[in-house]
Amino acid sequence: MESRVALVTGGTGGIGTSIVKRLAQMGHKVATNFRDEAKGRAWQAQMQAEGIEVAIAQGDVSDADNAEAMVREIERQLGPVDILVNNAGITRDTTFHRMTPQQWNDVICTNLNSVFNVTRPVIEGMRERKWGRIIQISSINGQKGQYGQANYAAAKAGMHGFTISLAQENAKFGITVNTVSPGYIATDMVMAVPEDVRAKIVAQIPTGRLGTPEEIAYAVSFFIPDEAGWITGANLSANGGQYMGW
Repeated sequence: MESRVALVTGGTGGIGTSIVKRLAQMGHKVATNFRDEAKGRAWQAQMQAEGIEVAIAQGDVSDADNAEAMVREIERQLGPVDILVNNAGITRDTTFHRMTPQQWNDVICTNLNSVFNVTRPVIEGMRERKWGRIIQISSINGQKGQYGQANYAAAKAGMHGFTISLAQENAKFGITVNTVSPGYIATDMVMAVPEDVRAKIVAQIPTGRLGTPEEIAYAVSFFIPDEAGWITGANLSANGGQYMGW
């Protein structure tokens, strides 16, 4: 496979780190963003210690100008972005009748507006070069909803609406646009949940376990090779069977 430039937003998190590693192991030149420089540099050093070279750039994906500057810095370091994984995301959970405008806006800006903010600066170059891969990391909760997550579920559902529209607009330019919707994954955030609560979650999953970040990275990697060029506008549910739909 030809080596290409890949940008993974939110790449320093649990799922993001596994995606970064997987794409690097596939031979691609990989980059991600950071908001806290000290943490970003420490993460980059850890990746280097594991033999993974990753370019990093400061970037708040919830801000359009900041996101574009981040993309341009990555292009300066590595070249034009051919593979984009929109992975950055946060939660601000509470029931809707208690939700503040800031809790709503923080999640929509970081999880959904970011998809516009980062994709917009790369799409024209992909169209000119007649090749591109854009993958959104959505969520099972964008498909089935979740108590206390009206903001998060709305943003994650919106990501797939973005996917299927962008896929139609860019199919003839050799660009595929797809979504991966993870279920409950054994990240630090999930593992910090009390064990009895975790057990209730696992009881709802037919495979009887949480997923791993590496399994989500594999799902992302499926969409990238030339052999996947006929798959666009798709949503790949990776949730252990917890939510099944057509």
